[in-house]
Amino acid sequence: MSGLVFDFNNAMAGMVSHGFEIQQSDEAMVAKAHSAMQEGQMGFRELPRGQEDILDDIIDTARDVSERFDNFVVLGIGGSALGPIAVYHALGQQSDINFFVEDNIDPERLNRTFGGLDLQKTMFNVVTKSGKTSETMAQMMTVAGMLEKAGLKLSDHMIATTDKENGNLALIARKEGLKTFILPSNVGGRFSELSPVGLLPAAVCGIDIRGLLQGAAHMDEVCSREQNNPAAMFALLHVMGMQRDMNISVMMPYADSLKFMSDWYAQIWAESLGKRVDNDGNEVFVGQTPVGALGVTDQHSQVQLYTEGPFDKIVTFLKVDKFASELKIPKAFEYVQDIAFLCGKSFSELMAAEQSATEYALCVADRPNISITLSEVDAFSIGALLYFFEMATAYAGEMMGINTFDQPGVEEGKLATFALMGKQGFEEKKAQMDALSKKQDKWIMQ
Repeated sequence: MSGLVFDFNNAMAGMVSHGFEIQQSDEAMVAKAHSAMQEGQMGFRELPRGQEDILDDIIDTARDVSERFDNFVVLGIGGSALGPIAVYHALGQQSDINFFVEDNIDPERLNRTFGGLDLQKTMFNVVTKSGKTSETMAQMMTVAGMLEKAGLKLSDHMIATTDKENGNLALIARKEGLKTFILPSNVGGRFSELSPVGLLPAAVCGIDIRGLLQGAAHMDEVCSREQNNPAAMFALLHVMGMQRDMNISVMMPYADSLKFMSDWYAQIWAESLGKRVDNDGNEVFVGQTPVGALGVTDQHSQVQLYTEGPFDKIVTFLKVDKFASELKIPKAFEYVQDIAFLCGKSFSELMAAEQSATEYALCVADRPNISITLSEVDAFSIGALLYFFEMATAYAGEMMGINTFDQPGVEEGKLATFALMGKQGFEEKKAQMDALSKKQDKWIMQ
C-alpha cells in the first residue's frame, strides 16, 4: 500500500474528447524510457535506501538543536528551500522550535527575520552544494557578521549542508569547524529533498524522516515496474500533451497542507524539462509551464479559465481521504432553505464534494485531468509523493530526449549576476551585457 492512488481515467479519450489515446508508438516510447531509467545512474534514486549510515547523526543533531535552541533558520534557495517548506507545511510542527526558511534576499524581509531573532538561541543551516549561490552566500556572510558582532562563535550557531570536498561552503566549513552534512555529488538541488538538505530541517521540526524514506522506497518499487507504472503514465500523458500544445501543467491540491507541494513541483517540472536543446544538440525549445492552484480557493479565481479557456492545460488534483482533524457544520439558520442542506455536514465532506464538482466540470468541458489521492497526510505518503514526482520528471525527460538534470538557463543568470556584482574574472561577461542594445525611452512610461 503506497498511501497513494492514481486515477488517469479523466485524461483518456474515452472520458473527455480532448483526452489521450495511447498508440503502439507511445507504448514504445514508454518502454525505451523505462529501459533508460533502469540503466541510468540517477543519484536521487539511491536516497530512499542508501542513507542508514547518516540517519542517526541527523536525528541526534536535530534533537540537540531542538533542546538547545529556540529558532532554526534555513539559508537556501530553490531546491534547498522549496522542499523543506513543502514538507514542513504538509506534516506540521512537531517540536517546539521556531522554523524559518529564508529563500529570498528582499532586504526588508531579511531585516524583519534577522532583527527578531535572539542569536544566542538560534541555529542556522546554510544549504548550497557549490557555495557559489550568491543569494545564499550573501545571507551566510550577513549572519556571520551578526554572530561576530554579538560575540558568538560561528561553529556554535551554524550547520553546513554542501558538497563533500568541493566548493566555497565546503572550504568555509572546514576552516571554521562547522558541523557538516553532505549532499551527494550526483544529486541535484531540486532532487535533494530526501537527502540531508531536507531531512535535517524535517527532523528538527520533529518529522519522522525514516517514514519519509520508507514511503519513497516503496514508491521506487511502484515506479520501477514495467507495467502499471504511475510515474511513467503521468509522464507519458504530459509529454503527449506537450505534443498537442498543452503546455501548462496545473497542480491543484485540495488540502491546505499540500499547498506548497505545488511550489516544489513547479521547480522540479519547470527546471528539469524546460530546455532549448535535446541530447543530440538540436534546438527543440521544449517544456511545460507548471501552475499552482489551491482547492477550493482557486475554484473562485482560476477554474473559469480551466473550463472555458484554451485547451492548453492538464490539471492534476491532489486529494486526501482522511484529514487529521474534523469540523462539523452546526445546524444554524435552518430557516434559510438555500443553506439548510449544509447543516450537520462536515467540512471534509464539503471539501470532497467541491473537488468532485470541479473534476466533473472539467470533464463536461472535455478537459483532461488526473487525480492523486493520499489516504492521509503522513510522513510515508509525503515521502511517496515527493519521490513519485521525481520519478515522473525523470521519465518525462527520457521521453523528451533531453537532459533532465542540468539547468543551463539558470546558470546563465548566475553568471550575469556575478558580472553585475563585480566578481573578478567576469569582466568579459559584463562587457557583453553592456554591449546589448540600449533601451529606447519611448517604451518607458510613467
